[in-house]
Amino acid sequence: MTMFEYKVVPAPKRGEKIKGIKAGDARFAHTLETLMNEMGAQGWEYQRADTLPSEERSGLTSKTTVFQNVLVFRRALESDDAVITPVPSPKSEPEAAKLIKQAEEPGKAPPVGPAVNTDKPTDGSSVAAE
Repeated sequence: MTMFEYKVVPAPKRGEKIKGIKAGDARFAHTLETLMNEMGAQGWEYQRADTLPSEERSGLTSKTTVFQNVLVFRRALESDDAVITPVPSPKSEPEAAKLIKQAEEPGKAPPVGPAVNTDKPTDGSSVAAE
């Protein structure tokens, strides 16, 4: 079975200024053509263009939905035995990933049950420093 990896890039919003191309639609088409040729040279095959909703902040407390245009490319993996390793998010690791890492460390067992914060009591009383 052939395995693929995918790459999603933002679609251009406007055409670049190119000498000899005056019309806006021709500039846009040339910009899109250039992007697709660059991706193709790297082995990526164009699949489709999508418009997807994205929730963004608007002011201090409200959110608004904007629509993002993206281009989807794919390429076959080098071998069927290749394993795709997920790229970690720049944000914090999910709790499950932390538990897996702890379990893989020699001499450490992962905690059993949900994590409980013992620093602060939940009954409203305060904890005195010892």
